[in-house]
Amino acid sequence: MLSDITIGQFFPGNSPLHRMDPRVKLVVIFAYIVLIFVPQNWAGLGVCVAYLLAGLLISGLPARLLLRSIKPIVPLIVLTTVLNVFYISGGETLVKWNFIHITTGGVNNAIFIAVRIVALIMGSSLLTYTTSPTTLTDALERLMSPLKVLRINVHEISMMMTIALRFIPTLIEETDKIMAAQKARGADLESGGLVQRVKALVPVLIPLFVSAFRRACDLATAMECRCYHGGDGRTRMKQMKMRRSDGVFLASTVLLCAVVILLNILLASSLA
Repeated sequence: MLSDITIGQFFPGNSPLHRMDPRVKLVVIFAYIVLIFVPQNWAGLGVCVAYLLAGLLISGLPARLLLRSIKPIVPLIVLTTVLNVFYISGGETLVKWNFIHITTGGVNNAIFIAVRIVALIMGSSLLTYTTSPTTLTDALERLMSPLKVLRINVHEISMMMTIALRFIPTLIEETDKIMAAQKARGADLESGGLVQRVKALVPVLIPLFVSAFRRACDLATAMECRCYHGGDGRTRMKQMKMRRSDGVFLASTVLLCAVVILLNILLASSLA
């Protein structure tokens, strides 16, 4: 299961999404994450999903990789779907037995929420799949540069966020190694009840925390040895420049927002 978590991983490529200005990419992805919660009908959600599928096709990422990003959240999707099926009413009754009351409105809303969660995760993963950690750091710093007026250290904030994101795959790999080592020593991590499984994770968590702090110290030492002093006077080998294709992506995102809002207004007025 841990090997299926792909958050924070970067997959090199030469697609239009890989070449897109990271500042534009961040704005587009954040706008899409907010926009995915705006549709109140299937038409608006369908437009958002179609926009996401177009981005996935343009990225050239393999389908198995995209499915791996969804696999770890399958239990969450199932739980959310079941809760919405049983606790949302409306429409025709499909099943009614004792306290169980399933309606067409509940099923429709459950599927709607499940599609929204999947689109949210895949859209977020698309950012890290097509953007290297270094480029992401520079983009975050550029976008947050107006906060320097308030004497906020923008460079350190963006650096911390990117380092945390970068070390997610490393810690996952370290956890896999520790669990394999504990199993080789006869540890049982999968059987028993919930309390027993939690107790069995203690021999895994302690070495993981020790390893994480050791890596943090090594990283701090390496940064000091390279005379790292923050963003003051720092130069960049690659300069960010917006191109015509970046403007097309921004314009398409604005158009998407307008279409979704228009569909909400039109379909709400037609149902009224």
